[in-house]
Amino acid sequence: MKLLTFSALLLSCTTSTTSAFSPFATPSSIATTVKRSTSSPISTTTKSPSPFHKKNHAVLHASTTEASPFVQGPRIVRDQLPVVYVYDHCPFCVRVRLALGIKNVKHNLHFLQNDDVSTPTKLIGKKIAPIFAIPEDDFIMGESLDIIAKVDSDERFGTTGQILPSTSRKDLKAWQKSVQTLLRTLQRPRYVATGLLPEFQQLDGRHAFIKNHQLPPYEKPEWKGDGTDENPGMSMEEKLKLYAEAMSNDPAPLLEDLNAKLIELDDMIYSEHHCSEGGLSMDDIDLWSRLRSITIIKGVQWPTKLRAYMDNLSALGDVPLYDEMAL
Repeated sequence: MKLLTFSALLLSCTTSTTSAFSPFATPSSIATTVKRSTSSPISTTTKSPSPFHKKNHAVLHASTTEASPFVQGPRIVRDQLPVVYVYDHCPFCVRVRLALGIKNVKHNLHFLQNDDVSTPTKLIGKKIAPIFAIPEDDFIMGESLDIIAKVDSDERFGTTGQILPSTSRKDLKAWQKSVQTLLRTLQRPRYVATGLLPEFQQLDGRHAFIKNHQLPPYEKPEWKGDGTDENPGMSMEEKLKLYAEAMSNDPAPLLEDLNAKLIELDDMIYSEHHCSEGGLSMDDIDLWSRLRSITIIKGVQWPTKLRAYMDNLSALGDVPLYDEMAL
């Protein structure tokens, strides 16, 4: 598999890189492509295929706990397929993709460019994702949880109530909050650095994300603006520099913390098929969708049960992981 790679990141809007791909640079500064190794950083785990090289079949892990895997219903193919407008990295968009996949509903995926304001605004009145459209009803709606509730209560999309309600587990919510700063630091630079996510294929999309997504320790009010007279605040040069520095920093200390947190989470999940006792539920829709982006971080050590959980739901929901493009 050949992927674009880079040896140095752009430190400002005006500085260019040499002989390597910089996700923050213009296309003219992309000089070479190199073959990237596909060996897993963790030899004891099974990796998910790249979104662009996903196999048409996948074998689910054998159960190692007394829990049964979800039994998927027949393929649902409407004459007019529903459409989901998404960003690939967005966990709220992944919720909808995962739910539709679990219910085996064939649908069209429309990946929005990150700087595309006009398309979602024309559809639903503002720049937001996911957006769900049912062409046969001339119906459009937003908000991931509302979309899932709509799909799982509509008999045209298979047996209703297949996805159990949330159990409102406070331990999972607390765990997610405990890793928020850690994951923002590791994930956000890598989203734009891969050069592969569909919403970041062009420089404008990458810059739009960087402009609006702060890196720790900055908070959103500190990050606003772009340093111009019309939109004062932190300059784009400074934001690009901070993203480049975050990507070039040694990730080892953060990885050590993250790996420890994943061990904690491994003890919290009920089985490799669903995270809460009772069966596959909205707990899984939310948790898995947030965990998926961790696979874009190279060097993560997944505990056995948690890794099987990631792979099983990836196969069941037909939503690929990022292992092959991990940085």
